[in-house]
Amino acid sequence: MNSNPMSTYDNKSLLILIDGHALIHRAFHAIQQPLTVSTSGEDIRGVYGFVNAFIRALSELKPTHVAITFDLPAPTFRHKMFDEYKAHRPPTPPELRSQFDRVRQVMSAFEVPIYELEGFEADDLLGTLSHQAEETNLNTVILTGDSDTLQLVSNTTRVFMNSSFQKSSIYDINAVKERYGGLGPEFVSEIKALQGDSSDNIPGIPGIGIKTAIKLLSDFGSIQGIYDHLDEVTPPRAKKNLAENKEIADKSQILTKIVRDAPINLDLPAAEFGTFDRTKVVDLFRELEFHSIIPKIPDNITDFGHNSETQLSFLNEKPETEYLLVDNEKSLKELATKIDTDSGFSFDTETTS
Repeated sequence: MNSNPMSTYDNKSLLILIDGHALIHRAFHAIQQPLTVSTSGEDIRGVYGFVNAFIRALSELKPTHVAITFDLPAPTFRHKMFDEYKAHRPPTPPELRSQFDRVRQVMSAFEVPIYELEGFEADDLLGTLSHQAEETNLNTVILTGDSDTLQLVSNTTRVFMNSSFQKSSIYDINAVKERYGGLGPEFVSEIKALQGDSSDNIPGIPGIGIKTAIKLLSDFGSIQGIYDHLDEVTPPRAKKNLAENKEIADKSQILTKIVRDAPINLDLPAAEFGTFDRTKVVDLFRELEFHSIIPKIPDNITDFGHNSETQLSFLNEKPETEYLLVDNEKSLKELATKIDTDSGFSFDTETTS
């Protein structure tokens, strides 16, 4: 075991950082049919979906280190600076609320360290932990369902976007650029600041959608650059809306940018994965009636056949996806026609915890 939590790691080591709340929420809302423990009636949809995603990530990524982040119920600095931040969201269903603690139990059984910090969101902890991992040259994969984390992608950090039980994509820098019209991870938060984010109730600039945001940032390099050259902005309506909403633009930038220096420390020795007591995990899964998952639990990570070449080749895979922006009636009709003629389809909505 490595005794220095900030030593330099070679490219055979891999840290998985898990966005706990995002994955649990996504799993809970994805499973429409009731899924309960027969003896107690406890709802376990979110736990079941999370555990499946976790086991799959272990099998496919074969990490040497694992850690998980959670949101806390207390307001964050974003809520304090913007009263409307996430204010439109309905209360967490009671049957979902208890499942966060269940997932904490699962992670504790696997001896995975849990990070949560009052005043900050799980995304901020992911941003801080991944930044600290970068300083050690440790390859990192963020397991999430939240596209906000694409701003964290770097030469050593990738995002494993878990959009469903059967479909996921690994995002490196090139994949982020493909998604955002040639703009890299450093532009993701500014794109969202300009266009707004309805899932977080971030207003953005009226009349500016993702296409206009990408064009403006491509032309002027940053939101500050846009305002420095406001006279050059076209069309006139965009110039007018930007001029009238400078305060919103400034505030939205703060709301959308993930913190990289929260007051937490990445303890890599504690995050080393594979020394858990399998019996404890099995006992918990039996309590939850996850009988089909028990055979998939490894005795340790080597049971997945840890192979750095396989691991790194998987990380270099590009997402096999085609993005279609629907922002007007014509493109909506075209999408409807395509869906009607295809044998099947799926869709993903941008939501977070």
